[in-house]
Amino acid sequence: MRSLRQEAPTKSSENASSTEKKASVYGNVIKQFNKAADLMNLDEGVRQILGATMNEIVVHFPVRRDNGKIQMFTGYRVQHNNALGPFKGGLRYHQHVELDEVSALATWMTWKCAVADIPFGGAKGGVQVNPFEYSAGEIERITRRFTFALGNSIGPEYDIPAPDVNTNAQIMAWILDTYLSTITPEKRKRCMHVVTGKPIESGGSFGRDKATGQGVVMTIEEWSRDHKMNLKDARYFVQGFGNVGSWAARLMKKLGSKLVAVEDVSGAITNPKGMDPDELLKYATDNKGVIKGYPGAKEIDHDAFLATDAEIFIPAAMENQITGRTASLLNVQLVAEGANGPTDTYGDSILQDKGIGILPDILCNGGGVIVSYFEWLQNKRSERWDLEKVEEKLHKRIVTAYQRVKKTAEQYKTDWRTAAYIVALSRLQIVYKERGVFP
Repeated sequence: MRSLRQEAPTKSSENASSTEKKASVYGNVIKQFNKAADLMNLDEGVRQILGATMNEIVVHFPVRRDNGKIQMFTGYRVQHNNALGPFKGGLRYHQHVELDEVSALATWMTWKCAVADIPFGGAKGGVQVNPFEYSAGEIERITRRFTFALGNSIGPEYDIPAPDVNTNAQIMAWILDTYLSTITPEKRKRCMHVVTGKPIESGGSFGRDKATGQGVVMTIEEWSRDHKMNLKDARYFVQGFGNVGSWAARLMKKLGSKLVAVEDVSGAITNPKGMDPDELLKYATDNKGVIKGYPGAKEIDHDAFLATDAEIFIPAAMENQITGRTASLLNVQLVAEGANGPTDTYGDSILQDKGIGILPDILCNGGGVIVSYFEWLQNKRSERWDLEKVEEKLHKRIVTAYQRVKKTAEQYKTDWRTAAYIVALSRLQIVYKERGVFP
């Protein structure tokens, strides 16, 4: 394990030109961090601490394939900060997982937990693998071997993983079982909260599956009330139709909004008259998880998708989708970031210049980690909350966080992303000022 960056983050300098290369995902985090830190005059010592991760863990481990051959895999776990509580963050399985991306995601998780006012710090991890090229048995063996390789780097009071891109409740159940197998029997029932996002029968929480998408829609509802937008018949489009995107679409349907375009790894489709999210999800589920070929829409290219005429855009896929080039294509009133880091710093500036509202990721998609916190609490207390209680508590947390960011944006006369960062950094600064730095 080692610290992330030897150099300290510097204060923001001149604006980037359109000829600059697209920054790394972690580079975007540092730029966003510096902007907020400059504006709020963050303590220099705290700035040094928060500008680097605490631990980077890289593991290489062998797995036996179905054909009997051995293959080596690389896994990551980055722990950014735990001043507020145990490290918390998802695990993703993707062929492009690498340290820069995981470091950025871990840092965002620290901010997200602080904005939501929950007692967790930020972490993230994953395995460099395309899970669609492996059997269910192979994915189980990869998961169990990765968990074993992480060893004491995770734990119910230290670092709590959760689902992310291409991982799900089943994978969390395998992590739970593997972890419990490595500790003594009398401790096992006290460690059920080592992961969240588990199946209900294995200690999961009601409402966890839809929590991230539900948080996105709750923030959209708050924003629409502030801006007098009627969500009934409001047009929206979604990038990514996995857990977050599909749940957001289905919940927007209940509000009477109209889904007019969707994009996933297989391509983009549109129907200006609207598509039924439930029917589209059923089609995707029956079609190897992709939307390509859906009979209720026509195919379009990526740029045409981003140029969709609508009121709301929900990016719920990967990072750096709204860039200096693609931001100019958007023709919406609001971008509600269901994904982590979908907008880079250049794209952000363009959206602001166009007057497009932005619900930043560390506020908008916080529903998942909030309900993960509820699951963690239920496991610690040996309780089971009903769905109504979970949703009531989630709504209260989301609305409170929204109002806190809104107030901060007004106080500092800044954009909502910077305001959300200031909310997070202010809370962390107080903790470090109160506790000091050992020795």
